[in-house]
Amino acid sequence: MEEIHIAEVFMKIELEGTLIKMTPENDSEKQELNQLWTILIDCVKENKKLVPVGQYIPGMKEVAVFNIE
Repeated sequence: MEEIHIAEVFMKIELEGTLIKMTPENDSEKQELNQLWTILIDCVKENKKLVPVGQYIPGMKEVAVFNIE
């Protein structure tokens, strides 16, 4: 039986003051970031914002959840 190792690569996130930079690391992340951008930035209606939901606790809760309002 052959063993298969899958390396997971996550989108790079950088903080610069009040700016958040998200750099996609693969094609799937590029599509997801483009979809998020399209939802947040609407040229016809008003722009939306990300609002944190719950808590992000490194080592306990590894997923940060945001609602789009």
